[in-house]
Amino acid sequence: MPAPRTPHDAVLEAARDVVKLDCAYDAELLGTALLGSIYDLAESARADALRTFVGDFLTVTADRTTPAAAAIRQIFATLVPDAKGASALRPAPGVPSWAGLLGRVRCTGTWAYGDVYGDQTTYIASFAYDDESLGGPEHAVVTLVDHNIGIAKDVFVSGSAEKIVGQVRALCAEDELTWFRDEAPERLRDQVARHLAITDDLTSLPTASSLSTDRALAGARLAVLPGDSVELPGPERLTDASRSALVADFLRSPEAESQQLDLLETETERSSLQFSVGLVIDHASTLPDADPLRWSPAVAGFFLLDWVHRRAVLDVDDAAMLPRVVRAWAAYAHRRRELPDAAVSASIAQLEDVIPEFVRLFTTGEQRSPATAAVAQLLAEGVDPQDPDALEAWLEARRQPPAED
Repeated sequence: MPAPRTPHDAVLEAARDVVKLDCAYDAELLGTALLGSIYDLAESARADALRTFVGDFLTVTADRTTPAAAAIRQIFATLVPDAKGASALRPAPGVPSWAGLLGRVRCTGTWAYGDVYGDQTTYIASFAYDDESLGGPEHAVVTLVDHNIGIAKDVFVSGSAEKIVGQVRALCAEDELTWFRDEAPERLRDQVARHLAITDDLTSLPTASSLSTDRALAGARLAVLPGDSVELPGPERLTDASRSALVADFLRSPEAESQQLDLLETETERSSLQFSVGLVIDHASTLPDADPLRWSPAVAGFFLLDWVHRRAVLDVDDAAMLPRVVRAWAAYAHRRRELPDAAVSASIAQLEDVIPEFVRLFTTGEQRSPATAAVAQLLAEGVDPQDPDALEAWLEARRQPPAED
């Protein structure tokens, strides 16, 4: 058999047995899997890539009259209804009777669960067809949102909605470090749509996920939920006044006292304290939610083992002070957010495992960015990076040819 001539021919060939499927759900699963390669191969604006491909497909295959071609056209138009020509597509003769149920589902429940630290939230929305025999089983769209990187890290569709919800509810009931709740469908739609839109524009997708294969169907189901997919306002940033108030409250806290941060005697120590607290808050401003009180073992690990080495130049006093500040900040943030004692204990224990590696990375400097390494070199040679004349003199000295022996 000759190889398909175009991507559209390849799709038609892959969908040649679509009319043999038993229900609309199976047909939509096939359609979203076929569109997955288009989503995966796009380097950015993947939602636009899906719309463009489906619009072109509907145009190019308009003269294909086989039942399989007519069926896959209807499936694609259902999954990507805003593609060019999708809304004008009409039922064609010869397609299976399940074609009339494509996309015709109702939401039967929405839930959310996650960890108490706020690192990740998983959203579950279940859907059912009015006619289960032709439509298919009740199914769930599950979306994992990672708040530390601000994306939808995974999306998958499962035909076991009731089983998934039951298992998750039971697991969370037994684990005090997780929570589970009924979620308002409007909020679920807004949260998932916002994070999916960010994921759609990533240069490379998260590995080991079902994003590609299930993205089109997840988007179609999301549109069934009430609410508008509008851009939500960004996180509220700290003002200078609120930042100062937060720092003052922390320094007066029992957690700061437990690390003896209130007993510092020298100006050098007090300067390192202010610098270290500032780094903690500056780091929070780079996270998607910009909340300095959302502290977790994952956040602490990224801060101490990556961010601070790339973004700050520490001296020996700062490196000695920062672990004390982070210990106190973790306990302070957890108390302010009223996390359970088990969360506090787990966070502090993880922190103690991370601190030795922080010390090693500070000693070796291997994690420094080029810019941070350059500033560190300037300081080591007694050059003030904030002094333009000193910088120019330093550069001029390096432009001079070495003296001959």
